[in-house]
Amino acid sequence: MANAKKENGANGGGMMTGIIIASCIFVGFLVWKFIMGSASNFENEKAMLDAGAEAGHPKAGNYLAMVYKGGAIVPVLLGCLLMVIVFSFERFFVISKASGTGNLDKFMSNIQSNISQGNIEDAIATCDKQKGSVANAIKSALIKYQEVKKEGFNSEEASEMIHKEIEEATSLEMPMLEKHMTILSTLVSLGTLAGLLGTVTGMIKAFGALASSGTPDQSMLANGISEALINTATGISTSALAIVMYNLFTSKIDTLTYSIDEAGTAIVNSYRRMRGSIK
Repeated sequence: MANAKKENGANGGGMMTGIIIASCIFVGFLVWKFIMGSASNFENEKAMLDAGAEAGHPKAGNYLAMVYKGGAIVPVLLGCLLMVIVFSFERFFVISKASGTGNLDKFMSNIQSNISQGNIEDAIATCDKQKGSVANAIKSALIKYQEVKKEGFNSEEASEMIHKEIEEATSLEMPMLEKHMTILSTLVSLGTLAGLLGTVTGMIKAFGALASSGTPDQSMLANGISEALINTATGISTSALAIVMYNLFTSKIDTLTYSIDEAGTAIVNSYRRMRGSIK
């Protein structure tokens, strides 16, 4: 039953992720076509309306029109950029929620203090107040502490059981924290590759202008080089943002995992001291 619910949840989450990705690409196309490609962004607006954007020349300093001239790869790059932004906001809220309602450092300090003093009930109450993935995992270990204490296990048996409980609790929380991180890491490479593809297509157009018989078509040559550079810049920008956000969230997840491990070690050491004092 639990496996069926987990599978249904995974399928639903995968479908939602696919919808978000498709929506970002679609919105990127709309922005490129109707906002960047608006006739008002180009000098010869009448020619734009009659013959399309290809006939227009960007107004001086109008970067929307300049980016539009990057060609058909630009909507894909805009979609990738939107995906980075959307999934970054999503990960920010999820990881912030996993940290709990209060300051994580203060929470860990209170937990360490309660555990060192043997106030397990107070530590559990602190976890209930904090909430979040870290507090849930630590609470599971504290409850296991009380169980092994009641059963009277020796310190080594208790250590193994508490560590196992922490590992199981962490394994349940980690998939939620790491979800969509693979998408961000993929966008690091995808942004660069899409930008490179746009660069190649732009250079093909530029060299095509040079290869024409007679005087090279300077307009086509300039458009080809412009397309190449615009795609390069957009792809690098997308990849750079994806790298920054991926490393930021990875660091936050590592901090949460370390906090759980740190609390688990404190619980085990507290139990060992307690058993040692009884002996």
